[in-house]
Amino acid sequence: MNDTPAWLSPAEQHAWRAFVRLQQKFWPMLERDLQAHKLSGADFEILVALTDTPDGRRQFQDLAGTIEWEQSRLSHQIARMIKRGLVAREECAEDGRRAFVAITPAGRERIEAAAPHHVATVRRLVIDALKPDELATFARLSNRILEQLDDVPPRPSSRSSRR
Repeated sequence: MNDTPAWLSPAEQHAWRAFVRLQQKFWPMLERDLQAHKLSGADFEILVALTDTPDGRRQFQDLAGTIEWEQSRLSHQIARMIKRGLVAREECAEDGRRAFVAITPAGRERIEAAAPHHVATVRRLVIDALKPDELATFARLSNRILEQLDDVPPRPSSRSSRR
């Protein structure tokens, strides 16, 4: 059995490093925009998932699945957001073991203030940089990689795992 890795060709290495650098530059820019509205990227992700429902609430497990977070990470983040008044925990009347996370009026106000700036940043940094056919290719390639990632079996949970 050959344990030698299949090293990246120069073209593959260039593509991979460009992708890594893109992420390293892009995410901090988005985070800075959100921080101007007193939101973290994690806050924004949760608030978006909540505002995607008509009543602004989701069962805890559904929310964890939607944003693909481990339950413990989500619990800690929700606790921080409750303290800041962005979300509330609601008990499930039908099943006392289940709970809902609901956006509060303050949380809705915060995301409504941040969203236009967030969209403008995404448009300026990504959408406007691509021609329509390039955008379609970008979406197709991103979805192909996501499908590959979705096929990877989950690793066993550990307390130190971070996404």
